[in-house]
Amino acid sequence: MKSLAAAASKQAIKFFRIPTAENLVPIGLDLEVDGQRYKDAFTWNPSDPDSEVVVFAKRTVKDLKLPPTFITHIAQSIQTQLMEFRSLEGQEMYTGEKIVPLKLDIRVNNTVIRDQFLWDLNNFDSDPEEFARTLCKDLDIRDAEVAPAVAVAIREQLYEIAVQSVASARETRISKKGRRGAEHVSSSKGSGISLDLVKLFGGKSSVIRKRKEWDLYEPIVDLLSNEEVETLDAREERNARNKCLKVTVCQGASTNILKELKVSWKKVVSIL
Repeated sequence: MKSLAAAASKQAIKFFRIPTAENLVPIGLDLEVDGQRYKDAFTWNPSDPDSEVVVFAKRTVKDLKLPPTFITHIAQSIQTQLMEFRSLEGQEMYTGEKIVPLKLDIRVNNTVIRDQFLWDLNNFDSDPEEFARTLCKDLDIRDAEVAPAVAVAIREQLYEIAVQSVASARETRISKKGRRGAEHVSSSKGSGISLDLVKLFGGKSSVIRKRKEWDLYEPIVDLLSNEEVETLDAREERNARNKCLKVTVCQGASTNILKELKVSWKKVVSIL
């Protein structure tokens, strides 16, 4: 019995990777430089040479006619995200029979798509890009930019889950008691989002959803007018600027507090 348990436990541990056929890094950029904003999301092969990052940044700035100062910001943001991804390589993560719900709520140009579906984290041959193309074909979405955005959204969620699995494995290793560590894993975020298939499908393993659940898993596609898109773009732009303003104000307040503390400390020292 012990050998079987040990074998099962060993099979549940893998080295970090996103549970897909291609181990690509989801990259997200949201930059504002010299009053202009650049926002994009795409995937990157972590095995590509770092020199490609600068080449990509220069080509992007040229194609989109952005200020040259964007080159450094784009390259640095991509490099930072690649470094975070590579820092996880070689670390252990927990895997197993986990089915997780993934959600989509994205807007690409005039198309809004909302959907949720189940994904097998133990299937390392899955292909988010192929899934996205099939989904867009089934929903008759003709905008060619939607499928890549869907694939990136899926990869972002799978990446987050993989990172949580690494954290769970790390916390278990440093736990002094094996039983305590196992309990911690079961209550961690990474395992908390997985679903019990028996509870989900019932004792008979039926994959037919109940009628009351149909609306929950029915994809929704909306085509916005140009006026609606302009309104949403303006709102997002305003929210982004307000966020930057809050950060700047907080940084300024922190700087003033530090200056006041230094002045107060100098007064105390002079009195002593």
